[in-house]
Amino acid sequence: MWFHVGIFLHLCQDIRMHATNIIIRMPNWIGDFVMATAALEAVRRAFPQASITLMCQSPLQELVEGDPRFDEILVFQKEALKLSRRESRKNTAATLRLGKYDLGFLFTNSFSSAWYFWQGNVQRRVGYSKHCRSWLLTDRVPYDEKAHQVLAYLQIVEHIVPCGSTFKPHLFLEESDIEAAYHLLEQEGYLRGQYLVGIHPFAAYGQAKCWPAKKFRKLAEILLEDEEICLVFFGGREAHEQAQALTRGLGPRALNLVGKTSLRSLCSCIGVCDLFVTNDSGPMHIAAALDRELIALFGSTNAVKTGPYSKGEVIRKEVSCAPCYRRVCPIDFRCMERISVEEVVQKVREKKQQFFQK
Repeated sequence: MWFHVGIFLHLCQDIRMHATNIIIRMPNWIGDFVMATAALEAVRRAFPQASITLMCQSPLQELVEGDPRFDEILVFQKEALKLSRRESRKNTAATLRLGKYDLGFLFTNSFSSAWYFWQGNVQRRVGYSKHCRSWLLTDRVPYDEKAHQVLAYLQIVEHIVPCGSTFKPHLFLEESDIEAAYHLLEQEGYLRGQYLVGIHPFAAYGQAKCWPAKKFRKLAEILLEDEEICLVFFGGREAHEQAQALTRGLGPRALNLVGKTSLRSLCSCIGVCDLFVTNDSGPMHIAAALDRELIALFGSTNAVKTGPYSKGEVIRKEVSCAPCYRRVCPIDFRCMERISVEEVVQKVREKKQQFFQK
């Protein structure tokens, strides 16, 4: 037994010393991608001399523009996979073979991502043994259902080399990003010096993750009674009509950037907010990774597993049916309805007071 353990430890030491060309398959969702940047930091620290390549779906590469922790990036289009899946598989595998990667970390759970690494001759393939893909992996990591998702990604790296759990998600912004954000906000009517509160009232997974729009509207009306506050609403193009209804008549200090930002400019604008109020969403994790003050509203999902990891305050109610992970609540939406506008207003006022006391 100890002989086998010794061989395993020797292999671990050997891969750390000799892994010179590493590829990391990043997650497909914005929030998961951001949370995986903690593991990216761990890989870079463990292999400081290695060449690290990220593989991700467009436009998620915009999240890591200017990031010094990797050397190259392979970007693919999801639409291209749908149009010609067989040809896309050939091209992807061929590209990976050309890279001659000796170590690959899979931060996705899909069968296809492991298949590409296998077909692409990535020598050592490390990931969770889910979705019938164990045979495609050289290193199968047991999945901890209770761990925060940040720790789940770190556990994949930990399987190869000790890294601990002190790493946290982080995104990089250039000075040009900050200036571009201010320019966009000022075009919309923002005046520098106002207390800027970002609001993200949507969520990609479904309606059950969203605090009711009527409550966000009431929150905005009350906050705008304070002339020092400026609100800026964020969201994707698909939420354009909802945002129009939500912000209509709120006045010039309620800026509507829903559908008007690229992923990079979304990061930049969140990065200059003094406070961010949001549902459980990708932008919530962006705000946390940019070290913004944050109030996150949770209902159908589990804040212990996917809440803001290193920064932020969670408001949630203890109800027997949560977390349910449903897209639409089948009953009375008690998890979100019980979060009152007044308690969110109070939290915002506390954050504002703390900001001006600094």
